[in-house]
Amino acid sequence: MSAQPEDKKVHDDPEELSRAWDWHVRRKVAWSADTPEKILDTLSRDKVQWVREAVAGNSRVSPQALVRLAEDSSGFVRSAVALNSRATSEILEMLAADEMVDYDSTLQKNRYLVKESAAKSPNINPPTLAFLARDSDEHVRAAAASNPLLSMESMGKMVKDVFWEVRNNIAKNPSTPQDLLIYLSADRIMDVRATAAQNPSTPAQALAALATDRSWEVREALARNELLEGKILEELSGHWSWMVRLAVAQNPNTPVDTLKRLAEDPDQSVQKAARGRIR
Repeated sequence: MSAQPEDKKVHDDPEELSRAWDWHVRRKVAWSADTPEKILDTLSRDKVQWVREAVAGNSRVSPQALVRLAEDSSGFVRSAVALNSRATSEILEMLAADEMVDYDSTLQKNRYLVKESAAKSPNINPPTLAFLARDSDEHVRAAAASNPLLSMESMGKMVKDVFWEVRNNIAKNPSTPQDLLIYLSADRIMDVRATAAQNPSTPAQALAALATDRSWEVREALARNELLEGKILEELSGHWSWMVRLAVAQNPNTPVDTLKRLAEDPDQSVQKAARGRIR
């Protein structure tokens, strides 16, 4: 009986587990936020790339190991380094020129995974981010467009990008200025307009225009904006789509009188949401 706690201690020992023959076990240790830096350093030299990838993504990895992994033979490992919160601007500058590609079967095209990861990092320096924002690959530009550190100059150019996901990420970006959000609220792609409708920084004049958008999906997105005025919510509460009315019922800014009317809505989901808010 006294041996059981000792056995459990051995089986839970990260140093012991880091030497397991099964690489899945070693990868689990490499992922753990509780694994000591010394063990992570050892695992950063593991022969299996997926173990090294896990180390590269661990926020407890040492700066020295991270620098070494940034030059790893596997692009997946280098991509994980770029996503690590401890990656320095110097490492990211190097990875921004990484041409590693992986085939995306869904999109049926190659993706520059390392560059995309570097473009998303909060530690990237402005010149490097601007460089990636001009990349010839649309998905790299889309990744850069999502970064709150992106300059106003780059944003001003990217709102006219031919790839809709670039414009969509600018519409979602919390740092996008109001004049660009106004521009994007009139985008020809419905998804971009819907994203602009939900951005807390979109000005009232653009929100009012979106309330008359031809697509119910845009109006539903607008109804979920928690900064939307009660007057517009009241108008949207009479929309023919039950999904728009449901979004209105769930919005914390919806006036009580509007909620009372929605509590008698023909759709049960809208009724339930409105009655739950009145109580």
